[in-house]
Amino acid sequence: MDNDARNKKGKHAFLIALIGNVFLTFSNIAVGYFSGSYALIAEGIHTLSDIATSVIAYVGFKVASKPADSEHPLGHGRAEAIGGLIIVVFLSIVAYEIMEGAVEKLFSHHIVSPSYFACVMAVVGIIVNIAMSQTIISIGNKVHSPAIVADGKHQRVDVLSSFVILIGVVVSGLGFPQIDPIIGLLIGLTVFKVAIEVARENINHIMGKLPSQDLLDEIREVVLSIDEVEGIHDIRVNYFGSYATVTFHIELPEDLSFKEVHEIVHNVEDEVEDQIDFIYGAMVHACPVGSEYDHKKKIDKVIGN
Repeated sequence: MDNDARNKKGKHAFLIALIGNVFLTFSNIAVGYFSGSYALIAEGIHTLSDIATSVIAYVGFKVASKPADSEHPLGHGRAEAIGGLIIVVFLSIVAYEIMEGAVEKLFSHHIVSPSYFACVMAVVGIIVNIAMSQTIISIGNKVHSPAIVADGKHQRVDVLSSFVILIGVVVSGLGFPQIDPIIGLLIGLTVFKVAIEVARENINHIMGKLPSQDLLDEIREVVLSIDEVEGIHDIRVNYFGSYATVTFHIELPEDLSFKEVHEIVHNVEDEVEDQIDFIYGAMVHACPVGSEYDHKKKIDKVIGN
């Protein structure tokens, strides 16, 4: 996928999240206030944070889409993971504020059951959030954007929250008004849990964790399908979140001329970059078949390979 198409889809995901969350923020807070449901107000505050996180995710996406330059020769891909960590900070603050308000409400002497009007808003929230989360995650996966995927997963929390609010309003109306602030507390805890998950995922992106074994298998398949290549080893993937670069060694017949080896190496690099959408750069080293050489580098000694 070229950069223009990727930017277009990223903007589409951002607009979906922005429009949907603006609607849910004002609706949840307004209905929560008039119906007396703290859980809905808490969800409205949470949804307000979704607007901020969507903006952060999109900014990270745009920065990561910038082409490589002299100061960033491998591109700006890790900007998305940095944006994901900023989202974690927002989520943690929101989680704390929601839980603090829920505890205060729980120990208040004036707890009343919310009206059933809150149920209508909860159902609307479930429908809107399911549609938004599925669409955003799908777009994020297509453009290999960890920031957009993180934003979509965050949206899934709101589906669960709205469902729990729906149950809570019904139970509260049966004579258990304390259930409403308890649900608000659970929403806060759920937001905090998502913050931890998003933090772990984006730290892995920054640390360069391999996306999956499938990527290695795909590289091997493409390389070994090329004429004259008899083996591949020492594959190293440098992961940037939305894309990756790769270095590896190929095994070639030893009777080939230097010019032939040179042409094959460039052909292998081009095929890997063209056939694997996720790979933005490949660097290949050629080895004669059957030669013995210790390929271990300093980093292998450090990690014990």
